[in-house]
Amino acid sequence: MNIDPRLHKQVEDHPHPLLFTTISGAHLYGFPSPDSDFDLRGAHILPLADVIGLKTGQETVDKTSIHDGLEIDLVTHDIKKFMGLMLKKNGYVLEQLLSPLVVRTTPEHEELKAIAADCITKHHAHHYFGFAATQWKLFRKETPPRVKPLLYVYRVLLTGIHLMRTGEIEANLVYLNESAKLPYIPELIERKVSGPEKGQLEQADLEFHEREYNRLRTELEQAYQQSDLPERPSGGAALNDLLVRLRMN
Repeated sequence: MNIDPRLHKQVEDHPHPLLFTTISGAHLYGFPSPDSDFDLRGAHILPLADVIGLKTGQETVDKTSIHDGLEIDLVTHDIKKFMGLMLKKNGYVLEQLLSPLVVRTTPEHEELKAIAADCITKHHAHHYFGFAATQWKLFRKETPPRVKPLLYVYRVLLTGIHLMRTGEIEANLVYLNESAKLPYIPELIERKVSGPEKGQLEQADLEFHEREYNRLRTELEQAYQQSDLPERPSGGAALNDLLVRLRMN
């Protein structure tokens, strides 16, 4: 996709140097609505004085602005915090790091992306189990039920299954469904991207989608049990080396 120049304005206003900024949210997942805002995510680099003194700098910067009518939410973590999350079973930060929708990049961003492969473990499945459960609760508590949280449920479960089987992060539901071949996904996406007037489901659909939710959770559990991914990340030393170099520059 072409990067909207208004996104660059939000990035340029950041108070710290940025290692990278990418697009997350519905645009990354493959089902943005015409009125969808933009979720920008990334990592910034605090100066050395802001991390070794008694007074520390902003570990997380969260800024929402409207540029020419477009709402843009930018959230970045200091690179040390971001790396720490990479070493945990946090699929969300890996999706941000590896997003193909890049607004700002650096050579160190490419280096960090290469290290990411050594941070993936089979226990990232737990991240996707938990995220799917949260989205399912959001979906069930609304009357009438909306398509958006349901798409998030399917996106999360298919991302987890794909990761356990291939070791690759893929967050785009359209691409994920090329292999999953769930016949109802294209229609759900079409309803979501068409706008709020088509973004609701009938109560009669709930039973079907609950069966599918439970079936895919079982499939994710089986993929987790059968996965050849490592038990622990091995990228810690490389991350430490990169962090020291970034701080010293």
